[in-house]
Amino acid sequence: MYLNQYWKDERLAFSSSDELLTLPGDFAEKIWVPDTFFANDKSSYLHDVTEKNKMVRLHGDGSITYGMRFTTTLACMMDLHYYPLDTQNCTVEIESCKLENVAVVNFLPKILVGTVPWTTWSCTGRRCPWWAWRRPSCRSSPSRATRPNDRTESLATGVYRRLSISFNLTRNIGYFVFQTYLPSILIVMLSWVSFWINHEATSARVALGITTVLTMTTISTGVRSSLPRISYVKAIDIYLVMCFVFVFAALLEYAAVNYTYWGQRAKKKAKKMKESNGQQNKQSPAIKEDGVSTNEEIIELQDIRMSPIPSIRQRHNSKFFPSEGSMQDLKFPPSFRINRNYSFPTRSSVHTPRAPNRKRVISTLKKGASVLKSAIPTIKDVNIIDKYSRVVFPLSFVFFNTVYWCFYVL
Repeated sequence: MYLNQYWKDERLAFSSSDELLTLPGDFAEKIWVPDTFFANDKSSYLHDVTEKNKMVRLHGDGSITYGMRFTTTLACMMDLHYYPLDTQNCTVEIESCKLENVAVVNFLPKILVGTVPWTTWSCTGRRCPWWAWRRPSCRSSPSRATRPNDRTESLATGVYRRLSISFNLTRNIGYFVFQTYLPSILIVMLSWVSFWINHEATSARVALGITTVLTMTTISTGVRSSLPRISYVKAIDIYLVMCFVFVFAALLEYAAVNYTYWGQRAKKKAKKMKESNGQQNKQSPAIKEDGVSTNEEIIELQDIRMSPIPSIRQRHNSKFFPSEGSMQDLKFPPSFRINRNYSFPTRSSVHTPRAPNRKRVISTLKKGASVLKSAIPTIKDVNIIDKYSRVVFPLSFVFFNTVYWCFYVL
């Protein structure tokens, strides 16, 4: 910026006429100059090519124009909720370093053109009677800066006058469109290509899904590395997260297709095995010599928890009573054979009985799972999932972009 300061020192008056002397910048070291500094300055330097960029003009009545050209980095507290579609309000804080009396020192803005602030020094009192008042004026209305604000600041060493100039800064969105937004949109669209690939091409669809997920992760990491670590969410973070969600959902869509496809094949295979077993069971069962069917004997022998005492007695008595009548008397009725309530107490049943609440919870969960399973429609052809995804994913992404840009831009 170019900073020009004006004041009047009657000790330097040399003529009653309006004469003007242009002096080198080193002349400022031999006279009194204002102790102006920037309160929100972080780092600054004065340009010195080919000489120090300073200017001193002395009028005949003692009026002085002191100008310099320098570069400064100023601190600005920004709100990045709308980044990079944000508008920031940054200020330039000009203050006196030593003269703290408000009645003695006043900063008055004289000219403000574009982004170049011009200040005027004025004072009253006995300490500097050679200074004169200058009325503020504005020769041109700035397009990027507001009118200066003159206020006082109470510090530990006194009360100081401060001139504050605000600038409304709008970020250029073109760089972020080509650097972040457009690549993210293309990566999301690339993930939709898997919907047109055959579901049996597992390697192709999985490789495409993982590649798009990793690419979105790389873009998000690159964007975050160039920004300060702040605790709240920015507009660009929302966009990148939603793009990542769309890419990840496309990968999960193939997982659903693959699970449905192989699940149907497993069900068909199990159904065929049941049908073959049913045909074998339809054949006539073998009949034992004593008139008891083989299937009935198998049912009785497979009951491990049944007490073996009745069967032992049956075998023992059959040796001593070989007649048919005695055998029929000792045989157990069908109701006894079917009933399987006889069992030996196990260690778990004795020491750790099941609580009734646990049974209720398990039964409730089973009922909820059955209801949910019945609510899910049965998919006979897995290609239907891909057909719906070809429409649902693009429409959802277009809807998200419409809401996003209308909210942050309009």
